[in-house]
Amino acid sequence: MTTDPFMTRALELGRGVRRLTAPNPWVGCVIERDGVMVGEGATSPPGGLHAEAAALAAAGERARGATVFTTLEPCAHQGRTGPCTEALIRAGVARVVSAIEDPDPHVAGRGHDALRAASVTVDVGIGGEDATHDLHPYLVHRREGRSFVVIKTATSLDGRVTASDGASRWITGAAARADAHELRADSQAVVVGSGTALADDPVLSVRDTQPPFGPPPLRVLVDGRGRVPATGALFDLALAPTLVVTTGRAPQAARDAWVAAGAAVEMAAAGANGGVDPGELLRVLARLGVLQALVEGGPTLHGAFFEAGLVDRVVAYVAPVVLGAGGLGGYGVDPGPPLAQARRFRLTQAAALGDDVRLEYEVRTNG
Repeated sequence: MTTDPFMTRALELGRGVRRLTAPNPWVGCVIERDGVMVGEGATSPPGGLHAEAAALAAAGERARGATVFTTLEPCAHQGRTGPCTEALIRAGVARVVSAIEDPDPHVAGRGHDALRAASVTVDVGIGGEDATHDLHPYLVHRREGRSFVVIKTATSLDGRVTASDGASRWITGAAARADAHELRADSQAVVVGSGTALADDPVLSVRDTQPPFGPPPLRVLVDGRGRVPATGALFDLALAPTLVVTTGRAPQAARDAWVAAGAAVEMAAAGANGGVDPGELLRVLARLGVLQALVEGGPTLHGAFFEAGLVDRVVAYVAPVVLGAGGLGGYGVDPGPPLAQARRFRLTQAAALGDDVRLEYEVRTNG
């Protein structure tokens, strides 16, 4: 965790706009001169000012000879807005401190090179660990061309994800369900499989979250065989947009019905089990600007992502209830790997939410 107060503030500013900026990164910027903050800014929604430009506008002439702290390398290319490097050079800043380099192919060190070529001192790495964590979905999207995956699951004390009647709603209490809505708000897509859609008729909208309020996440139904009819909450487009990702195995009549109901439909390759290939699904979502996809279920879909090695983070809610042998457990991976080969995750957070427990894990990267 960084101890530099200016970078700490820049990180706070970036976190504050996380829900507003996709497919752009949520960046914060602070301008310091003679030990005093003279300007700050954060990335606006697409088409608006980048963090550096916003901070420069706030600082005005006080930016000349100042140090700029930014959570991500300034851009050096023309997009919907002009290059931030040019704005920094014109403003006469003396030094730029970037937490991390931007892996976007349009940037990838070019921003820092342009600044150095203009005799601006560049330092990289202060606050790097924090910025990498904060911007992890963006970094995966730009480096791998896929959406970052958060698996969200709720289980009973005996490891069941559904009851004997097939129901999976309301396993957890109100506090955990409210927290799950914050997870949805942080994501650009919420994903379910056909089994969950048929069993629960989920709404998948964001409700009762803390501001800021960004665009509603895309509701994504993964149905490779055309099992889910174009009815119910998922096809009420007044709530949020819906995308169905399917394969050539889905009947044309099902695809036509989804389109007639107002949903977007994308075709994808089939995986080994005949359903939608998880990697292909993530590439489709990435192309649509989804940085983070929250995969809510069910067990078969979760299992496909685990088996493909495409899980970046897991948020597990454990409820104080026992559902017994009639409930369904596990993640649908059949057969599962031997214990010695099972993928391990690293616990990053643990918290009580009422009588439930929230556990957050990330992929273990160092054995």
